Amino acid sequence: MDFLDLFAGIGGFRMGLERLGHHCVGFCEIDKFARASYKAIYHTEGEVEFHDITKVRNEEWRQFRGKVDLICGGFPCQAFSIAGKRRGFLDETRGTLFFEIARAAKEIKPPLLLLENVKGLLSHDKGRTFRTILSTLDELGYDAEWQILNSKDFGVPQNRERVFIIGHLRETSGREVFPIIGENGYANENFIKELCKMNKERHSSAANSILDISGIAPCLDTMSGGGREPKILQKGRGYNKGGEHDSAPTLSANSWHENNLLKVYDFYNKSFRKNGISDGIRIRKLTPRECWRLQGFPDWAFDKAQEINSNSQLYKQAGNSVTVNVIKAIAERMEI
Repeated sequence: MDFLDLFAGIGGFRMGLERLGHHCVGFCEIDKFARASYKAIYHTEGEVEFHDITKVRNEEWRQFRGKVDLICGGFPCQAFSIAGKRRGFLDETRGTLFFEIARAAKEIKPPLLLLENVKGLLSHDKGRTFRTILSTLDELGYDAEWQILNSKDFGVPQNRERVFIIGHLRETSGREVFPIIGENGYANENFIKELCKMNKERHSSAANSILDISGIAPCLDTMSGGGREPKILQKGRGYNKGGEHDSAPTLSANSWHENNLLKVYDFYNKSFRKNGISDGIRIRKLTPRECWRLQGFPDWAFDKAQEINSNSQLYKQAGNSVTVNVIKAIAERMEI
């Protein structure tokens, strides 16, 4: 399939689709830092490049008609007004970024749409927002299906629930994609063990909980400062003066000895010890590389982005991305 990558970020959709041999013909991303990472990771020469999607003219979208099989994008969820003048749902979504996807779909008419958003989209404004989206797609000629998928079920140890919407253009054929059943969970454990092997660390949650070897990370967000980066447990020295806790105390971004630990684990005896031990574990932030791994990106892609971006931007880009493994699993079932 040839696809158009909207709200492209660092290319989570693209990475998953390209792993199955699909081809990107153009992309749109307004953030200059994310766009720099995107262009460093992928071969974009000869592709159409847009920045601000609201500035793309209808005639510019129409150049893709008959040339694009799929439009994909994770659009930001904004407030919708359904109290308009009832001139059609495209009018009611005007001013939102979903409208920009709808506008592109209207001009291009690709056989398939693949959209992503937070699961709260389903209940936003008592469900009226989602009904407006479905009605808009219907007005454009698309039958829609949707499912909430969690990244932890697709081989990465991150608890990230997102709603995925697929639109099928009525004049075209194509089987239903959902429901998709995730993996049996062993991939999560193997992924963490591999992280531990590479970093000699154990995994923890940014939401002030520390998990065992089969645990998963909380959902990554943009991590905009304030010590909000996810934390992991790591072998350390010294004592945990706070002793043993049933739930993790507040984690800070300070040095490890200023944080209390949630139960120090003895790797050799495979048992918990109280009051801290010299071969125990400590808390530290996940690195940007580890956050990218949690989104399913290979290290070679991170290395290219790291050459041109700061750590703060790399954290933000990981948090804003879709999980590559989930996109690949969806795309494996898509056909036109």
